[in-house]
Amino acid sequence: MGADQHIQWHEAAASALLWWQDAGVDTLVEDELRDWFAAPIPTRAPAAVASTPAADLPPDTLDAFLAWRMGDAAPEAGWNGERLTVAQTKNPALMILTDLPEADDSAETGWMTGPVGVLLDRMLAAIGLDRGAVTIAGVAQARPLAGRVPDEAQATLDDLARRLVTLVAPRRLLLFGAEPCRALLGPDGQRGGLRTLHHDGIDCPAIATFHPRFLLERPLAKAESWRHLQLLTRETTT
Repeated sequence: MGADQHIQWHEAAASALLWWQDAGVDTLVEDELRDWFAAPIPTRAPAAVASTPAADLPPDTLDAFLAWRMGDAAPEAGWNGERLTVAQTKNPALMILTDLPEADDSAETGWMTGPVGVLLDRMLAAIGLDRGAVTIAGVAQARPLAGRVPDEAQATLDDLARRLVTLVAPRRLLLFGAEPCRALLGPDGQRGGLRTLHHDGIDCPAIATFHPRFLLERPLAKAESWRHLQLLTRETTT
């Protein structure tokens, strides 16, 4: 129980710090008086976080890429979170790209489990598919304690997500949420419009829609998400 309490406290502290950062609070009030006329104490600049350059990415084979993503050179290697691999499927009928694993996901259960997974299965059934015909992956393959991707890793992870989609070469691509939409469609990518992804020799119809996580909180958005699914399947089966 002691270890569990420590992990819960660590997650709560990390979440609280990110909340204050997002709220714009970057200065703490000190309890002791400060001599504002004293000479400043020299500080050491923080080490820069380098993103993975394209030249250091693994070879253009799916097996090599997935093995590299589970190795020590991947951005998630130092996150202290379990990494989920991707089923080695080539040219699936549909590829789903999410942001990161759910809290209950694991190597044993796979991607998008729990209530999110139940809703996903219903969505797939509505368009005549099941998980056996779908490849599910994330922009990040592990879940940080704070439950969000660190800003300094975002650019590298976006590059890796594009590389993964290119190697998988799906016949259709469904993007869940803002992070996959930005990674694959660029900063101007928007939810709802059907796009054809042209990247490194593939031409793949793609659409961004609400994450099932959001749909569980806002059920009224399910109608719009259903229209997105219909648009993707109708335009790619005619």
